[in-house]
Amino acid sequence: MGDFNQSVILEAIRRSGEGLSRIELVDATGLSAQTVTNITRRLLDDSLIREAGRTINGPGKPRVTLRLISESRFSIGVHLDPAVMTFVLLDLAGAVVRRMTVRTPTKDPRRIVEAMVKTIDALIGSAGVDRSRIAGIGVAAPGPLDPEKGTVIDPPKLLGWHRVPLRAVLAEATGFAVTLEKDTTAAAVGELWTRLGPSDDSFVFIYLGTGIGAALARDGEAVHGSTRNLGEVGHIVVDPDGPSCVCGSRGCVEVVCTPQAIVEQAERAGVFPDDREVSDVEAVEVRFTQLCERAAAGDEPAIRVLRQAAEHMAVLTAVLTNMLDVDRVVFGGPFWSRLAEVYLKEIPDRLDRLSATRAVRALPVDGTVVGDDVGAVGAACVVLDSVLSPRTADLLLEG
Repeated sequence: MGDFNQSVILEAIRRSGEGLSRIELVDATGLSAQTVTNITRRLLDDSLIREAGRTINGPGKPRVTLRLISESRFSIGVHLDPAVMTFVLLDLAGAVVRRMTVRTPTKDPRRIVEAMVKTIDALIGSAGVDRSRIAGIGVAAPGPLDPEKGTVIDPPKLLGWHRVPLRAVLAEATGFAVTLEKDTTAAAVGELWTRLGPSDDSFVFIYLGTGIGAALARDGEAVHGSTRNLGEVGHIVVDPDGPSCVCGSRGCVEVVCTPQAIVEQAERAGVFPDDREVSDVEAVEVRFTQLCERAAAGDEPAIRVLRQAAEHMAVLTAVLTNMLDVDRVVFGGPFWSRLAEVYLKEIPDRLDRLSATRAVRALPVDGTVVGDDVGAVGAACVVLDSVLSPRTADLLLEG
């Protein structure tokens, strides 16, 4: 109970932005004045919070404002993408202190982990942060994952990754506690941390990376699913007349909505002077960027390809929102910024026409507030989440 109440107070101070007095903490948390006094004294002793001046608000003694000491703790976030790995160092308030990116080496897990360790050391060194202040490393990886064993199990775009014990290997190599999270779920955590929405916030996060995935936030928390693999949407059919998929269906998200699928459609449409279908992840990213640049410059064939992609994405979005009945939709991921202009123009109206609840309310569609690094930031926030955010499950006693 003490740890839970401490998390309640730390989270209240963090979410306030400017800090809260002890009296305001009593009002915000529902805890007794004595409990707040005892816990804040301990947090002051542990240098997690500080007194930041006095304010006069009505009669009585001036109130002392308490704020987080942002530099008292840090976390590291790593996003493992088949094309690029992103690394961020966050302070206790969730602000990005340092950022690095490296090309993902050949799919050999050993080389990828070696690159992770090397970059993490460089990240810490460049920031000049004492390693003792780092609470841990969060890794956002494509699924499926085995959460109990901390393994990555045969992600579609990471060939050779068969039950790789990433959590244990990285923890041993770095000396830090490591948390392994599905990339889409990590992105939703990052969005929750950064946007600071209402406590009952609910949304679907649609993640646009080398692959397409989804995450769900309900009542202000990310929903993980029974095996922590919620959001595998690759084989939802969005175009019954679309290309064949390895699963046996036609027009799945995997063969219609991914960057590679969009690039292949652009090649078939004659957007590029040759018709060679690019499959290497690095080459796909280059050609995808060119496609988006041509569309932004007014190239009609390129615009038509992206509009068609937006139509398919609207179908996927409607399937998810009709099933999950959320308040809003958030798009993000490393490819989002290149698609944002077209998708935000095309998807909302299409989604409204397909929405089962259109007679009740409109569904807002937004881009992430975190940016392209949402996976890495979210992974680091997962670590901070375990330090700051209260969870009612923490109150359950083991039998």
